[in-house]
This record gives sequence, C-alpha cells and structure tokens, in this order.
Amino acid sequence: MNVQISRKKNRNRNIGRNENKKKKRIMDNKYIFGLLIIGTAFVVFGAIWGPEQLSKYRDRYTLNKIQSEMVEGNGEGYRYSLNSNEKLYILSKCLTNQVLPESEASALTKVQTDMDYGNLTGNYAFVVNHQEPSDKEITEEQIYERCNEELAKMHTLAILPEEVRNVTSATHSAVLYSAIDVLEPRNNLSVWKISLRTGQQNANKEGCLLDVYIDADTGLVYEFYVRTAGSTWVDIDSDNMVEQWSEYLGLTGQGEYEDTNPLLETTSNYKKYKFAGVDNGNTVVTVGFYEGINELFLKISR
Repeated sequence: MNVQISRKKNRNRNIGRNENKKKKRIMDNKYIFGLLIIGTAFVVFGAIWGPEQLSKYRDRYTLNKIQSEMVEGNGEGYRYSLNSNEKLYILSKCLTNQVLPESEASALTKVQTDMDYGNLTGNYAFVVNHQEPSDKEITEEQIYERCNEELAKMHTLAILPEEVRNVTSATHSAVLYSAIDVLEPRNNLSVWKISLRTGQQNANKEGCLLDVYIDADTGLVYEFYVRTAGSTWVDIDSDNMVEQWSEYLGLTGQGEYEDTNPLLETTSNYKKYKFAGVDNGNTVVTVGFYEGINELFLKISR
C-alpha cells in the first residue's frame, strides 16, 4: 500500500515538472518574439527617420556657408611627375615635329609655332603657353636670373665656354611653351625659350647665347646655341661635354648612336649620342659646331 502511494506521488511530481517546463518554454518564446517585434520596429523606424535626420544634420553645416578648398591652378592638376629621360624625350619629339633647329644657319627655315590648342596636329605639339606660370614655375621676371645661374653651373662643368655672357631682358626675349604628348596629354612639360632679340642681330655676338630651352619647373637647360669667341671643333671635347650635361640633368641609359647620316646635318662637325626615352624610344642628342661663325650647339631636336 505504501509503495503504491509513493509511486503515485512521484508520478504527480513528474507531471508537475513537465508542466513547469512547458510554461517556461512558452514564456521564453513569448519573450524572444517580443524582442523580435521591438527590434523590427526599431529597424523600420531608423530606416524611415534616420536618413532624413542625417541629411538635416549635414545641411546644417554646409548650406548657406562658404567652403574653401586648396586647388592647383593653370591646369597643374592635369600634370604628373616625369623623370628627366621622359621630359627630354617628349621635348625632343615636340621640337622635332613642330619647329626646326634654332640656329643662324637655319634661320631662313624657321616655322611659326604660335599655335592654338584647338589646332594641334600630329602626336606631339610645341605650343605657346598663353597662361601665366603657376606658383611652382619660374616666372618671366625670374627666368633671366635663373638662366644666368644655370650658365654659371655649365661653365663650371665645362659644358659651355667661359666666355658666354649673361642674358638680360634688354638683349633677349623669353617665351613660355608647353610640350605635349597629344595622345597622352598628361605627358607634358613647360619650358622657357630664351632667344636673342631681333634688334641685337647686328651686335657683336662673340660669347653670346643665341637660343636656349629651360625647364620651367627646375630651371635645367635642355638645348642651347651659343657663339664662341674663337674656339674650333678641335677644341671641343664633345664626349666630356655630353657626360657632364647628362649628369647635370640626371639622365640615365646612355647608349651608342650608330645610324649617323651626314646628309641630314648642316655641318660636318658634329657627334651624336642617344639616351633612353619613353616606351623603348630614344632621344638623340647632337653636339655640333659651325665653322666660320663659331657657333656651338647641343640640340635634342633632330
């Protein structure tokens, strides 16, 4: 009898426990469901209210207020850094395709280069830059002094004869040009061309700088024509001259030039060199001398 009563009590306890578990499970499910409902409501509310409030918050700090931002002028943002070999190559191509060598011996064959950007033809263009130099470029007021500084450096390096005189705004003119790779306009550089003024053509030209192309950013000299005081081609060490000039510009990749065609030159006194350019191209550099008028030149235009 006692055994039956004990079993009945145990059975009642198990039934009570199971009912408690079911009630707890139901309460947990209701709690989770309630959290899901609340979370969903917050998400929907945030999706509707959030963007509008964020927009109002941003407008509070932007509308009806002047915003300032530093930007580069004169199209500088369209330029990127080129190394010395790339600059030399692009300028060489531009000079070769747009203008002829600037010497007295070829003065009668000069062409006009004051072109508009809308009329560019060919793969390379050398055009007058009608805009003012940027704050990173040498200005017209500074270019003569900078040119004289570079002449002094080249005297020291034995690139130029010591008798070459300084330039001034009274004796020379300066024009800013843009050398542009038309197919890839980001490949461009600005150069100053300093030339002997027309009114000085009958003056004594001994030791006179006739033409020079100078990088408008760095002030380095790419090409020049000068009148010597009495030197001859025998006196000129062209190998050392080009070696010093290439170090002065920071050029690399010098190689032997073998395809010399004397019929393409206007003087018999010259020697050619080449430097690595862009996309497996080469820049041809010529050192030459015109007997009689004692004109020495280093040119990168062919």
